[in-house]
Amino acid sequence: MDLLHACREGCGLQAAALLRRSRPFDKELQIAGLVQDLGELLRPGDAAEAVRPLLGERVSRLLRMHARAGDEAGLRALAAAGPDGEAAAALRQAHDAAGAAGLDAGVLEDWRPLLELVAVAVGRAARARNGNDPLGSPRGSIAGIP
Repeated sequence: MDLLHACREGCGLQAAALLRRSRPFDKELQIAGLVQDLGELLRPGDAAEAVRPLLGERVSRLLRMHARAGDEAGLRALAAAGPDGEAAAALRQAHDAAGAAGLDAGVLEDWRPLLELVAVAVGRAARARNGNDPLGSPRGSIAGIP
């Protein structure tokens, strides 16, 4: 949240709001729109890697794809790249429209619950991949053995 507060001059908040309206069920895409400006604070290209541990592989992938789609040809290539390509193209379009939108996008704190929701889901998925039960060991078990 501190990094996002430092990006206030960027268009991430407006892009996220536009994506919330156009793709209300794609929460990871909305989060990618929100955090896209982190690259301005970090070295170019680092935003995708910086958010991957907390916000997951898909948000990271969308940010990488978004960064590569700088022109109309890049947008067409993304749109042809399947569902995540289409989502990354929507992210790029929201980014481009955000500066001119004049949209009241609310405040950054409005996004905290969604950021936390995505981060918790990513953490839960990581624990499941590692074989750790997210609810812990059953009562009466020893070292995870029931």
